[in-house]
Amino acid sequence: MVPDKKLTDDLNELLNLQDKDEELIQKLGEFMNLLEISTLDSENIKQIRTTLNHALDVKINNHSVIDQIKTVSLGNLDKLDQLDQLEILLTTNHIDSKQANKIVLKNVFLRSMKVIIGFLFVTLGFAMIIMPAPPYFEMFTIFYFNDNDGVTLMDLISLIIIAIGLYIIVKSISNFKSYE
Repeated sequence: MVPDKKLTDDLNELLNLQDKDEELIQKLGEFMNLLEISTLDSENIKQIRTTLNHALDVKINNHSVIDQIKTVSLGNLDKLDQLDQLEILLTTNHIDSKQANKIVLKNVFLRSMKVIIGFLFVTLGFAMIIMPAPPYFEMFTIFYFNDNDGVTLMDLISLIIIAIGLYIIVKSISNFKSYE
């Protein structure tokens, strides 16, 4: 009976939390009454505990709720079905502004990393153009300015790297509001 007592104590502590949702408190009271009159063995109690812990973990980490909202809103459902499912998700789950801020900060961090990588590509491309390369690395000259200088294949590869860097920068900056 020790695990049953521990589970009842855990549920009593859960009742004493600051959350004053009456329906939840009523359901928890009913659950505790059912536990007291039931004859559960230790395996069933462990299974109930893991189920309850999993549900509480999902409630604490609402990333899955936000992902569910995204999948419902982007799904190929009828608009009324979408609204019904979104209503169910939003009424059964609590989304805090702190959790939304964490997701926004993560997205801003990822976009800023893309911008930094883009600037590194641009810097690498310009460095490849400005710094002299050994003759065996220059490959061949495509367009000659004079007998000793011209546009080489290495310069064109550098320009492609610069263009890729600029594309990464522009794409990450222009999509700042599309994901929020």
